[in-house]
Amino acid sequence: MILYVLIALALGLLALVAYLLLGGPRLPAETGAIIERVSERDLSHVVSGTTGYAEGSGVRIWYEDRRPAGEETGVVLLNFGMGADGLYWPPSFMAALGEAGFRVIRYDQRGTGASDWLEDWQRDEAYSLEDMADDVLAVLDACAVEQAHLVGLSLGGFVAQEVAIKAPQRVVSLTLMSTAADPTDESLPGPKVWAILRSVLPSLPLMRYRLLGGESNLVKERIAKSIAYVGLDNLDIETLAEQVLYDLRHRRGLNLKALRQHQAAVTITRSRYPLLKELAVPALVIHGTEDVLLPFEHGQKLAELLPKARLLVLDGVGHVFPYPDMPAVMEEIVSHLRHATHRLNLPAP
Repeated sequence: MILYVLIALALGLLALVAYLLLGGPRLPAETGAIIERVSERDLSHVVSGTTGYAEGSGVRIWYEDRRPAGEETGVVLLNFGMGADGLYWPPSFMAALGEAGFRVIRYDQRGTGASDWLEDWQRDEAYSLEDMADDVLAVLDACAVEQAHLVGLSLGGFVAQEVAIKAPQRVVSLTLMSTAADPTDESLPGPKVWAILRSVLPSLPLMRYRLLGGESNLVKERIAKSIAYVGLDNLDIETLAEQVLYDLRHRRGLNLKALRQHQAAVTITRSRYPLLKELAVPALVIHGTEDVLLPFEHGQKLAELLPKARLLVLDGVGHVFPYPDMPAVMEEIVSHLRHATHRLNLPAP
């Protein structure tokens, strides 16, 4: 009996080792050649706009300001998710906004990318989402922008709401993707822990790339993770390789401490429920029905609270970005921005 148990344990251990060494999403056969080709390029085009630093609450915030090739129809400021810097915005997303005539500004949240990393941060003195909203206003000031459309994804949606609450006169519209008005609301479904764990499991074997080290393997790790979460059909491997290599060569990469800091900012910030009810800013709320981190009910609640909101439901979509049918979503976003811009330019009654 003991022998059978030992054999079963040995087989289980071998299966685990094999999974960690060979598991996870399979990379396309041409991945290595793409990485090699990209690694020999000048990558300066990854950040091609005007760059600078803004001072938000004593914190230096890096930004990039991209102007459209033709006539400018408005300004869009992008706010990404928890722990992520501005480079995470897909170039195709920014390009679509630029082609529609919008000036696009992206920035690194405090604690990420080229913005200040708060090494002496203490949880009992944590900054709030309102402080992060001050960072956004500082970026707008540095770019001499009086009014902008705010696009926010997940945590970036929290921050965009805080900016609109603090300075509604500076916000033309809100586009709020996979986000919430109060993620700590216990009356709404919380994160689906088991579903999140199931989604994380495929990425565990990808640690082998990081352990092997070197630029090529780190790029492969990011590509494999992207395939795991958004799928290969919605992924531009060449562009992603350029972004990762640029980050490795010219920036500081991922700051894991920022995840904890941003989470603390969420937990100490008061609920936005009563404040959003008074916010007369046109809003497009986009949410997937299969979101396991911020369940769909949060998107519904957010759209109900905002007086001028429209809810775009993404059936079967989880907490991922880009979304599976991104071209269709992009059309909705551009239409929303144009409509809000048109209303802003109408003569007063």
